[in-house]
Amino acid sequence: MSIDHDDFAVEPVKGLPETPPEGEHILWQGQPNWWALTRASLNLLWVAGYFVLLAVWRFVTLIDQVSLSSAFAASFPFIILGGIVCALLLVIGIVQARSTVYTITNRRVAMRIGAALTVTLNLPFSQIARADLNTRRDGTGTITLDLLGDTRLSYLVCWPHVRPWHIRRTQPALRCIPQAQEIAQLLAEAAEAHVSTPQVAPTPPQAQAQAPVAAE
Repeated sequence: MSIDHDDFAVEPVKGLPETPPEGEHILWQGQPNWWALTRASLNLLWVAGYFVLLAVWRFVTLIDQVSLSSAFAASFPFIILGGIVCALLLVIGIVQARSTVYTITNRRVAMRIGAALTVTLNLPFSQIARADLNTRRDGTGTITLDLLGDTRLSYLVCWPHVRPWHIRRTQPALRCIPQAQEIAQLLAEAAEAHVSTPQVAPTPPQAQAQAPVAAE
């Protein structure tokens, strides 16, 4: 696993910090669904509901003391403030989604993430212990990658592309991607094929020279 970041570097291949080595090829590339990412990582609906609740609470506490129009005027600023906050969250969600590129090759998972500070995570299949899939009713889903014990990542650097609230042991995740079921199947097949492929190392020239020649 490696982390590369260079705000001024030009990507030779979209989503990757360098051209893939010989024998490696891209199987899939994608981005989070911005609406699903905003709801899941920024809790947009909860925030909107909180401000609505404040407005209703303010209205109810004043309705028996002032006129209906006055109570509504006193509670309406909470709706305006909530709209502003939700609009900001939507902008953050759109920027986060559009600046993200998830890549699956026949050897690794790469994640180009970050809006202000771009970071690329290179996660070889050999460093991934398990992948978990969580799907939603809208068809999007999140693939969480559980890394081997010696691999450590920063939760804050990777957020929101992580499994929520797993701070002590950060688990990077392909968040809110469309057709998550199919992508998870593709990832599983690629990882299984890579693990089952024998790794043949070339014999050093010195070893070849010292190898005994069988007598005929």
